[in-house]
Amino acid sequence: MRRRHFLLAASAVLAATAGTAALQSRAPALPAADQRALAAAVANPARSDTNRARDEYRNPAATLAFFGVRPKQTVVELFPGGGWYSEIIAPYVLNGGGTYYVAAPNERGLAGFKRLVEKDQPLYGRARQVIFPVREAGQAGVPNGSADVVLTFRNVHNWAMGDQPYADLAFKQIFAMLKPGGVLGIEEHRLPESADAAREKSSGYLKVSTVRRLAEHAGFRFAGSSEINANRKDTANWPDGVWTLPPTLALKDKDRAKYLAIGESDRMTLRFVKPR
Repeated sequence: MRRRHFLLAASAVLAATAGTAALQSRAPALPAADQRALAAAVANPARSDTNRARDEYRNPAATLAFFGVRPKQTVVELFPGGGWYSEIIAPYVLNGGGTYYVAAPNERGLAGFKRLVEKDQPLYGRARQVIFPVREAGQAGVPNGSADVVLTFRNVHNWAMGDQPYADLAFKQIFAMLKPGGVLGIEEHRLPESADAAREKSSGYLKVSTVRRLAEHAGFRFAGSSEINANRKDTANWPDGVWTLPPTLALKDKDRAKYLAIGESDRMTLRFVKPR
């Protein structure tokens, strides 16, 4: 039964990926073998049930396919957090002959990934843990010109918020670590273009125009967008910003059913390329 469940889940992921072809018209299609490997990584029963339950909002197979992530590449994940995407990217890339970096500002930022290493050292222990952004001489970061793909999921707002934003530095270092022709894939909470720009400083949402400006200022070329992670129920105007919605549910039991019914945030999914 477990194998049957695995095969059915993998088939469903493949179907979902194929069904987003229209959204991926500006990104190269993955070869069939890579699609199967990606579907297997998403359907892997070793993933936690809690993480698997969020696939309906995060659409990992379609998202990674849109970014063109392939198993033999050098892939960098910035700010891996609790390791939600790491559970998929690590087996997909490391077992496919590629190189996988996880990068965060400090040890605390890598704590979630380190728990995965403790859980399965033979797999996750092969990933390279480095610092990003690099602020001091001697810190181990991703080598310049080494990455095929850099990915960041719902993190750009962290770089742009606060009293000392460092988004320009972050994008500059991402540009440097990529090979010419390399891809930057961004998923981020989306603020309507008509909204007050001041909300970008506190709500956790950013405008697509803001993210594009930051990336293009660093030298990137915009290569397309997908609506695979859109959620039209999200107005992006909540009492505690994006954290009002699941999975955080900052208001706890207050209007809990309402926010659960909305689901996770409306998200942009953007693909950029470093010119050759």
